[in-house]
Amino acid sequence: MTTQQLTQQIQKKKSFLCIGLDVDLNKIPQHLLQEEDPIFAFNKAIIDATHHLCVAYKPNTAFYEAYGLKGWKALEKTINYINQNHPEIFTIADAKRGDIGNTSSMYAKAFFEDLAFDSVTVAPYMGKDSVEPFLAFENKHTILLALTSNQGAFDFQTKMIDEKEVYKHVLETSKTWQNSENLMYVVGATKAEFLADIRQIIPNSFLLVPGVGAQGGNLQDVCKYGMNDRVGLLINSSRGIIYASNQDDFAQAAAKKAEALQQEMKVILK
Repeated sequence: MTTQQLTQQIQKKKSFLCIGLDVDLNKIPQHLLQEEDPIFAFNKAIIDATHHLCVAYKPNTAFYEAYGLKGWKALEKTINYINQNHPEIFTIADAKRGDIGNTSSMYAKAFFEDLAFDSVTVAPYMGKDSVEPFLAFENKHTILLALTSNQGAFDFQTKMIDEKEVYKHVLETSKTWQNSENLMYVVGATKAEFLADIRQIIPNSFLLVPGVGAQGGNLQDVCKYGMNDRVGLLINSSRGIIYASNQDDFAQAAAKKAEALQQEMKVILK
């Protein structure tokens, strides 16, 4: 999917909502545990109830890898279901990969070719040759961890080097990499006050913004400082939507939470 197609979907749906599919078997409704594949059954119900309200889904791969082969098969079934039934929706493998070049190439093939995701999250710590293998895939997107929403972000990302924060060095350096037009960036919603400076460095890039909802990020602040002339934002909410209820009405409850965010976005887009 191209960023132009993504922007068109944002305008069509009046939404820039991304829903995180982070499935924990201890949190899903108990009746689903009787299903042959509880993880996929949960995801399918969430997708069926919310696909008209969001423009992206983001499974965090750790929540699937934790269940071994069954979890990986559930991830494969989930991405196939989205691609077959809702091909207009942007898909993000939240895998946070990043390794030496030939290993990164294999990670890229796994997510872009085998699983057919539109994008994957990647850590920049190992530098250019660990990221460029992902960037080589046409119409696929690499979402670089720039400034994350966790407390530990302050351990390194905001440290000063040559009178500039490390995350700014990451942003500026990444623009010099081959096929950098395929880059998007993760910026946590709990760091909304940094967005104005970030937009000075990458004014045209899409930002994936986790942390709205359960982590306390504010949608209005994120949009005030982070939105560009083609929106340029994907606001992710995971727990706040998918675990709105653990009863039989879980999918309907998730849809209500998603719709509330989508309606806020609709007003902002006006």
